Amino acid sequence: MKSPTTPVPLNRKFPYFQKFRRGGVTLRKLVLFIHTSLDSFVAGPKGEIDWIHVDEEIFDYASDRTKASDTALYGRVTYEMMQNYWPTAGAQPNATRHDIEHSKWYNNVAKVVLSRSLQGLNLPNTTIIGDVKNKVNELKHRQGKDILMFGSPRAAHALMQLDLVDEYWLFVNPLLLGQGIPLFQSVSETVGLKLDSSHVFSNGVVCLNYSGRR
Repeated sequence: MKSPTTPVPLNRKFPYFQKFRRGGVTLRKLVLFIHTSLDSFVAGPKGEIDWIHVDEEIFDYASDRTKASDTALYGRVTYEMMQNYWPTAGAQPNATRHDIEHSKWYNNVAKVVLSRSLQGLNLPNTTIIGDVKNKVNELKHRQGKDILMFGSPRAAHALMQLDLVDEYWLFVNPLLLGQGIPLFQSVSETVGLKLDSSHVFSNGVVCLNYSGRR
């Protein structure tokens, strides 16, 4: 492993999707992908995310990490936002290369939604769970690749409090929001993290990849 202070290029040879062991058991990793402001807010007071800087450079950097995961985890609000766009995004006349690639991935990947209000619905390739602790632990014990969680700050807070997040990919945007939904909430004790890689994009966003100290 390279020094944490040295930027590590993202490629298929970098072992960021290796499983880890806890208590003698090999588990799949749950990885949180989320954008944040410099002052550590992940959305505005009303859930606004129009301040996020995204472009093809960021999409290309993250695409291998996305493809190395076979399960996508969402909170209800984020899932509904994704479901309204990605199933047909790749088929639109003005679709970008990323739209086409990610739409295909989204339609094929197993989706898990943390929600009590959606329980009972029959959604394509989608599992709805309300019992977060037991069901997410069950997911991590199954065979497969990593579980990738996109945004979903409220759900992420619940998973962090249960110590279920194993890796963080934080895309730090070059602005201060001043108020909004915080990245971390109700952290009651010191949690040690290890910086595995970092990358600076031309638009000013910095990606910081941290893993928990197991």
